[in-house]
Amino acid sequence: MIVRSTELQNNFGKYLRVAAKEDVIVTRNGVEIARLVSKEGHSEEELQESTVQESAASYHFRGRTATFEEFLELTSDGETRYEYMDGKIYLLSSPRVSHQYVITQLLPIFHQWAGDSGCIPFTAPYDIRPKRPYDDNPNVVQPDLMIICDLNDNLNDQDYYTGVPLLVVEILSESTQGRDLVKKLDLYMECGVKEYWIVDPLEKKLIIYHFKDQKIHQTAMCKPPESARSFLFEGLSVELNQLFMP
Repeated sequence: MIVRSTELQNNFGKYLRVAAKEDVIVTRNGVEIARLVSKEGHSEEELQESTVQESAASYHFRGRTATFEEFLELTSDGETRYEYMDGKIYLLSSPRVSHQYVITQLLPIFHQWAGDSGCIPFTAPYDIRPKRPYDDNPNVVQPDLMIICDLNDNLNDQDYYTGVPLLVVEILSESTQGRDLVKKLDLYMECGVKEYWIVDPLEKKLIIYHFKDQKIHQTAMCKPPESARSFLFEGLSVELNQLFMP
């Protein structure tokens, strides 16, 4: 179980009882700071080894396995951004200037294209919960930019979108490029996204994947001074000379 330090302090007795049955991971601002482990059933050597291993744990939740309920508990304060994919939690770091520059260039282009089409661009932080067709377990991701065309049909009573965007954009950074290029590519392809844009500010390039029948149907890779054109949406194009920082 994962619990925030403030919650532990307010309900210490409760979590001591929980720790008798399972490990309790304590976090502060998304960082793992301690673990409550029952001594019952563990030798002193095992407890010492567990302590050493935990002290060397990664600062970020890179691939930390957890239940969906634990993920919801961890993110209930809304102060830190996380994603949850295939049963693992990932902490999202603060984006850099080159990352935000791309968003500020893309968003007005998407808005101008959308017009009165019924499609609406959205930017992070904004959760979507795609599901793989063979797995009922939810995923929670925050694409950098997306185009949603079925908002009115998939808005619940809590004002949250429950559908799948048709187009998703992720902007690579050092901490997320592994997930964006592999895990999210696979997730978006299987969950019903039709087009996936990957923007690389460092290499100054844009890769577009067009999905059909949960497979990669077409791809394109563009660099300045070329223009990138959507396979899915007629008239949606971006001049790459305008997309990246000078």
